[in-house]
Amino acid sequence: MDRELPLGLRFSLLHRAFRKRMDALLREKDLTGAQFCVLSTLVHMEDGGAEEIHQKDLERASRVTHPTMTEIIKRLEKKELLRCEPSLRDRRYKQIRSTDKCRSLGEQVRAMEEDATRWLCRGLCEEETRQLLAITDVMLRNAFEDCQEGGSRP
Repeated sequence: MDRELPLGLRFSLLHRAFRKRMDALLREKDLTGAQFCVLSTLVHMEDGGAEEIHQKDLERASRVTHPTMTEIIKRLEKKELLRCEPSLRDRRYKQIRSTDKCRSLGEQVRAMEEDATRWLCRGLCEEETRQLLAITDVMLRNAFEDCQEGGSRP
């Protein structure tokens, strides 16, 4: 690979390769990448102790618009991967919860995601992989710090 490729193009190419591999794996489970992202975020929030999770929480975390999230939630509800119930705190809102089917599928897809990551990182030793994660953690913090300060979305 050409060492002169700009960093942005490198990230774009990596993203496309990872996404292509994950999309193929997710198609086998009748899911899109966006749907999986929402399910993964939901389970992560639940596991983190969130008492109630609303659509707005998922929109913020996934960085998608209200209409987009509404459609994703409708499709996931039809697939019985999540359920919407009246909020216990405010009846105007619905809380969103994962189902057992979602939890089971989530474990399978996480394993596929780990396989895709291993595929992408083949040739790197364990220490290099740890360094890559540490470096990209810093880059992500930098990117999203601007968003929290009212800057443009990355």
